[in-house]
Amino acid sequence: MAITTEQIKELRKATGAGILDCREALTHSDGDFDGAVDFLREKGLAKSAKRANREASEGIVELYNHGDGRVGVMVEVNCETDFVGRSEGFRKFAHELALQIAATSPIVVNEEDIPEDILDREREVARNMAIEDGKPENILDKIVEGRIEKYKDEIVLMRQKNIRDENITIADMLNENITSSGENLIIRRFARWELGEASMNEDEDEE
Repeated sequence: MAITTEQIKELRKATGAGILDCREALTHSDGDFDGAVDFLREKGLAKSAKRANREASEGIVELYNHGDGRVGVMVEVNCETDFVGRSEGFRKFAHELALQIAATSPIVVNEEDIPEDILDREREVARNMAIEDGKPENILDKIVEGRIEKYKDEIVLMRQKNIRDENITIADMLNENITSSGENLIIRRFARWELGEASMNEDEDEE
C-alpha cells in the first residue's frame, strides 16, 4: 500500500515522531493509523530503555496554581542537557505534568515508591469489604489484588491516564517525550498542596 504525504503529516502531528519514523510505522501497519501509533509507541519504549541509565541532572522545577490559588503544585523534571531543559517542548511537558498532578492528586511518582504499610492497609480494607459482600473464600485473593491494581492506577503518577487523552498513561507520555527529545528524562519528585487540607504532621498531632 502506498503511503501518502498527508498520512505522514497526520501521524507526525499526532505523535511528534520524525518523518522517516512515521513512514516506517505506516508501512509496517499497512496504512492503519492506530497501528502506526502503536508501532511508534513500542519503538519509543525500546529507545527509552536504552537511555534510562544516562545521567539526567538538568531540567526544571515547574510551579502551577489552580483555582485562584486553592491548589498548588511543584514538580521537578530532569533531562541531560540545559539545551533540552530550556526547550519549549520540555517545558510544555513539565507544565502538563503539573496540570495532571493538580487534577488527579497522585501520591507517588513510581509504583515502587508506595509505602508497604499503605498497601497492606488497602489489602485489609478490600478483603473485609469482599467478605462483607459475601464473596467466596476461594476468590478473595483475586478480588483483593484487583482492588490493589486499581488503587495503584489512582495514586501512582506514572500509571495514571493522561487527563487530556485517556488512551495513554503518564508513562507513555514520558516515553514519547524521551523519544522526541533524544535524552533521558526523569520525573524526579512532586508536591501538591490544597488550601485547608491538613498536613501529615497535623494529622499525627490530632491522633
